[in-house]
Formats: sequence, C-alpha cells, structure tokens
Amino acid sequence: MLSRHIFIKAARLVLLAGLLLPVAGCAKETPPRPPAVAGAFYPADPGELQREVDRLLAAAPAVPLSAGRLISLLVPHAGYVYSGSTAASAYAQLRGADIRTVILIGPSHRAPITGAAVYVTGSWKTPLGLVRINETMARSLLSDKDQVSANPAAFADEHSLEVQLPFLQRTLKEFTILPILIGQPTRESYRHLAERIALLLKQNDQVMLVISTDLSHYLTRSAAREKDLPALAALQRMALGEYEQLISSRRSDLCGEWAVLYGVAAARGAGATFGTLFRYADSADASGDTSKVVGYGAMGFYRRPLTAAARTELLTMAKESVTRQVQLQPLPVWRGSDPQLAADGAAFVTLKQKNGELRGCIGHIQPSTSLVQSVIQNGGAASSQDPRFPPVTPAELPDLLIEVTVLSPREPLVDPQSIVIGRDGLYLEAGQRSSVFLPQVPVEQGWSRESYLAELAMKAGLPPAGWKTAKLYRFSAEIIH
Repeated sequence: MLSRHIFIKAARLVLLAGLLLPVAGCAKETPPRPPAVAGAFYPADPGELQREVDRLLAAAPAVPLSAGRLISLLVPHAGYVYSGSTAASAYAQLRGADIRTVILIGPSHRAPITGAAVYVTGSWKTPLGLVRINETMARSLLSDKDQVSANPAAFADEHSLEVQLPFLQRTLKEFTILPILIGQPTRESYRHLAERIALLLKQNDQVMLVISTDLSHYLTRSAAREKDLPALAALQRMALGEYEQLISSRRSDLCGEWAVLYGVAAARGAGATFGTLFRYADSADASGDTSKVVGYGAMGFYRRPLTAAARTELLTMAKESVTRQVQLQPLPVWRGSDPQLAADGAAFVTLKQKNGELRGCIGHIQPSTSLVQSVIQNGGAASSQDPRFPPVTPAELPDLLIEVTVLSPREPLVDPQSIVIGRDGLYLEAGQRSSVFLPQVPVEQGWSRESYLAELAMKAGLPPAGWKTAKLYRFSAEIIH
C-alpha cells in the first residue's frame, strides 16, 4: 500500500555473577520522561494548565452521535492557543468513558526513524502528574524484522504525543499509555502495527487509539481548505486508498500523514466503520492571519452494527443492481447520506434460486470502495459474471432470492481449533492461490471444522490438507436476507 516508500552460556554467566555480587532490594526504576514542551505548547504551571484544559473542554460543543463504540480519535498537536479548541472537541467525547489504556501514534518531527519507534517502559510526566506506560502491550508490538523497535531517545524532544496527555489526564481516570512514533514508513512496519494495534483494540473495549496530526502548513486559508478537506473527507469514509493517493500526489499535506495511515488502518482493522468530523479549523482563528495558516482537524472513528434502515437500503440497492444488470440497464446510483454506507466496506452479493440452489456469488474481501458501491457492483456481477454460472435471464428474476453479506475486517487465524462454525468466514492464501467461504456456507453444507478447512483448501486447488501450510484469515459478517 505504501506506494511512496515504501540468548545458555551467557545466562550461566549472569547467574554466577548474581551469586557473587550483593543483591539489591529492588530493580532500579526507569526515570520518567520529563515534559519537553511544557511552557511552550501548553502551560507549565499545574494550576494554570488544569484551568486551561478544563476551559477548552467546557467550551467544546456537544456533537450528536449515533450509538457505537469509539475506537479512535484523530487530534491536532500544535500549541493549545492555536489547536486546543479543536483537540478539545475530540477529547470531550471521552467524558465518562471507561478507558484504561490509550495507544498514542504520531509523527516523529526530529528523530530519524525507519519504520516505527515504541516507548516501552517507565512513565511520562506532565505538570499534572505521571502517566505510566503499559509495558506489556508496548513490548507486544516490538518486531525487529518488521522495523518496530524500542527507541526511547526518539521521544525525548517530540511534542506530537506529549501534548495529548493533559487532555487525557483531565477526561479519563486511571489509565496507561502506549506511545508510538512513525518515521520513514515501511511496508513491514505498516502491516505489523496495523494488525497488532487492531488486535489490541478488538480484544479490549477499555483500549482506544489516539492519532496525532496537524493538517496543511503555511498556506493561505483558501489553499489550506483545498488540501485539507479532501483528506478529511477520505478519512471520514475510511477510504485509505484514496487518502494515500492524496498524500502521495501532494494534493494533501498532513504533517502526520503516514502516522494517520497506520492509525486509521488499525482502527478499520478493529472494526471501525465510519468517521465523524467534530471540527475543522486553522491557526488564523487565533492569530487573525489568513495568509499563512496551519490546519487542524478533530475526528472520531466508530464501530457499530448496521441499522435496520441501512440493512434495508443495502438489500434494496442489491435487488435494483441485479434487475438493472439483467435488463441491460445502467447500474443504480445511490443518493443516500448514511455515513456508514458511504464509508469503505467489503460485501458479497449471493443469488439463489427458489429451491435454495446457488445461482451466483461475487464480492470483495477487502474494502476498496464504499460499502454501498460494493453492493451495487457485486449485485450486477453476481448476476452476470460468476464463471460458474450463465448470466441470469429476465425470466428468472421473479423467483430469485438475494442475500447481502457485509464482511468485517479479516484477521490472521492463529489457532484453527478456535474456528466457530456459523460465525467465522475463512480466507486462504497460498502463493498465487486463494479461496474464501462466507460464514453461512459451512452451516448450509453441514460441514465440521475439519471438512470446512479441507473444502477451503480444495477450492483453492490444493489437496485437502493444503490449508496447513497456507496463510489463513477469518472474518465475521452481517447477513441481510
């Protein structure tokens, strides 16, 4: 995706040394990381800082939101006088939230990093007190082969994550942090972190992600809007391919552009289905100078099941696309406004005859277009392009049964014995070969877990036991009849 860039002898000696030398009562604790920009980006006096953050949070307007779990926030990292109001509009969403660990990801402005750096031990200090590192989670992200390393020196003078802490300290109760800095991006670090962070977010509802970035820099206000708004729109739709094209072509210019890509990919992998923009602003709101501004955005990424209305709308669009394709008419154009349907998503459309026999099934495994457009495209394709069947005829339309399956993000399958029939869809990769079964297929066929895996392998042209040496992924799905 990143088109632009892409220990026994020693142990015995240690033991011997331990026997010969005096033993300390306890291990020396890592000193806290001191604040680097207190007194510059935000007040250094504890009382003044608390009053300032509380004032900003109190002034943040209420944002009406649909029910759903807040997976991630996107926030700016400039001085509070410039971006504090924008950041507060996002952090206000955390009032009353039971969050115990915050993963922080942002750009490295000063230290050269290939891939990513993780702060793995100790604590960070602000004028409001200490915040401890979640060392277990932090160490779980480290991978030398994927260029994700422990590098505390890279964080020493960096402000992009530090400025987030006072807001978190005033909105959450007891919490730990997991700081990550992105430098020169690499495919390996991107894939590794997006996958591992997504897993942490999925496993625990008390973990959330904060993505730190400012937007365009030192353009006129009108020019800044031309660059910032398309990027924010793409991020709201979680359209990562479109977003990457914008930044790679310099049609957008976020200072934390790659950190945002890593973060939103992780949020989407954790099941976030759409983004909500809380506020867009720029430095001229504070300085009055519109000739050279810095842009700021605040956004939340949410996960929620499809509403009844959205399910009906998707099924309606699938039916219409099948009918139009069979009648050789242009596919329908969706004119709705549901942000979840407008966001990138992956779906299959399945056609069955009245007796339940399969008549066609085409879909996307990975999100590459909006969810509703995925349904429209695959409805037309299922009726005319499934190589297993001839095109559907007009005479078949009255008795045709249509099913839409909306896929969750796929995740690596570590233990095949954990497969749950009826819940888990499976995807297999083996070199150039691949195959997929939707969650409902093994139920319909009466397969056991073992036969499910064997059939998956044979569908890919492998022997029945071929799944044992292949890459396996699972996903869940919402099925709309």
